[in-house]
Amino acid sequence: MTADAFQLYGTHSLERPPVRLTAGKLTADLTDGNLRTIRYDGVEVLRAISYLVRDRDWGTYSPDITDLRIEQGEDRFEVTYRARCQGPDETTLVIDVRISGNQDRLDFEGEAISGTGFETNRCGFCILHPIVGVAGSPAAVEQVDGQIAATRFPDLIEPWQPFKDMRAITHQVMPDVSAECRMEGDTFEMEDQRNWSDASYKTYVRPLALPWPYQIPANQPVRQKTSLIITDISRSVAPSAAAQSSVIRLELGTRTGTMPDIGVIVTPEESEATLAAGSLLAEIAPRERLFHFDPDAGHGPDALKNFAAIAALHHGRSTLEIALPCKSSPAGEAAGIARQMQIAGLRPDAILISPSIDRQSTPPGSKWPDCPPLEEIYAAARAAFPGMRIGGGMLSYFTELNRKRVPSGEIDFVSHCTNPIVHAADDLSVMQTLEALPFITRSVRAIYGDKPYRIGPSTIPMRQNPYGSRTMDNPSGGRIPMANRDPRHNGCFAEAFALGYAIRVLDAGLECLTLSALTGPFGLIAGPDEPVEQGGRRPLFNTVRTLSALAGAAWQECVSSSPSEVLSFVARDAAGARLHIVNLTSENRTVDCSACRPADLDKQLLLAPFATAVMPLAD
Repeated sequence: MTADAFQLYGTHSLERPPVRLTAGKLTADLTDGNLRTIRYDGVEVLRAISYLVRDRDWGTYSPDITDLRIEQGEDRFEVTYRARCQGPDETTLVIDVRISGNQDRLDFEGEAISGTGFETNRCGFCILHPIVGVAGSPAAVEQVDGQIAATRFPDLIEPWQPFKDMRAITHQVMPDVSAECRMEGDTFEMEDQRNWSDASYKTYVRPLALPWPYQIPANQPVRQKTSLIITDISRSVAPSAAAQSSVIRLELGTRTGTMPDIGVIVTPEESEATLAAGSLLAEIAPRERLFHFDPDAGHGPDALKNFAAIAALHHGRSTLEIALPCKSSPAGEAAGIARQMQIAGLRPDAILISPSIDRQSTPPGSKWPDCPPLEEIYAAARAAFPGMRIGGGMLSYFTELNRKRVPSGEIDFVSHCTNPIVHAADDLSVMQTLEALPFITRSVRAIYGDKPYRIGPSTIPMRQNPYGSRTMDNPSGGRIPMANRDPRHNGCFAEAFALGYAIRVLDAGLECLTLSALTGPFGLIAGPDEPVEQGGRRPLFNTVRTLSALAGAAWQECVSSSPSEVLSFVARDAAGARLHIVNLTSENRTVDCSACRPADLDKQLLLAPFATAVMPLAD
């Protein structure tokens, strides 16, 4: 509870440190009743095993945990507890949990019972496999009828479930070591969570094709069990003694490219505040201003007038992002917006248009909502906005773009967003989403080739929930999935996340990357109701200003010996070559830059938690 914690996270509340459970070579971290970072001989086997309960909007309950008991022996451990969820209308759900582990097996059992009946979209186990080193690798899937299929984890991101009707899945962890994950008590299936920028494949209970929300009947127990079974045919019985170096090494790589333009999104609700902060907008000098326009939300001529005034502040380009209602003729709706723009004096350089209904996800097994053909919508846009570039894609996330692929030949550029708190909002999960970004951009390129490509706005807070009726309010400033405000947006955490994001998407050859607004809950400066000094700059301001200044510069990859902890790249422009580095962790990290030929004599750099650094390089 220190000022330093507030500077890092935008809140004085710190996550409780996990409890490390150990049984020989097998280790797992116990966090809030669930298991994270399950390793065998130091190698991550599973990212998590969690017992989760979700509400009708796919929000995750944070149950009250009581009667927690942890027994730790030399070669075994056991955990028991009781979790209680409080639902609407005084409904309750109680889960009794037992976790046990030995040298080659881990069992996680849960029995849920409600005395009142309980509504939920999902109740039971989620098992996460990591993606780095696993994507594209072989797997054996046992189905509920006992048949076993030899297959592979998807390499490019699967829009739908790669595996269904699952009872178990086995994969190789390292030479001579395999891991079987077995699920009992219901039918499981897997989804490719990289769709949502989660760094995992998720095996979850209850097929999505079944109705949801559904009711857990009163006084009827629901029993489930997940087991991880390790097969190690090597002769070693003790954990590896090899210790990894605490110093992270950086080396210049061979890949190069051009830095993208940086955008800033402006909504009608924040347009007046953005106008008032025009000098700060000029200081950042984004090459793109993305104006959001949604007639269904009441946006009209006044919003367009404010957008025109903001567009006149400096000479950057602008794009109008339109959520087209599609309640009447697309041609008539687009023409109506064009007339309002003409009256307002707004002439953007591009239009990004998408049916409003497509912001909502259509899950597997669900009926697609009525919507005019996308070809009709793009034709209407070209007729209404002659001489402007027309972009398509999704105003929501890559998930929706992957499931409803817009016709490439009809658009001048493709765009989508991402959000790191769709499924989990703890600090580790949020930073781990950066691992998924190269898979997302590579999947987009596999679909759209060299089509000009934009991403954003992509922020830690969620601007719109495609999976429910609302985003989650967060008045107490917690770490909440799908929240429309997130305290870490105010801290150095967001600054590190944004720079890490930009580094992870360099290979995509983006035309534009948008990581923030200027004002409001997604902004670079805080308002009077924000928990920082009134009108103060959030740390994120520094990263966005730096990236904006680098637009069009040449970049060169820099390979990190531990990319989950430290990322970097080299930028070259008229000012010379500079090494940009970011620490993605909450601990100090020592970085060896000697292979990158720093201009000064310091070959090692000590990076504070979530800190960024810039180092000039020798010619």
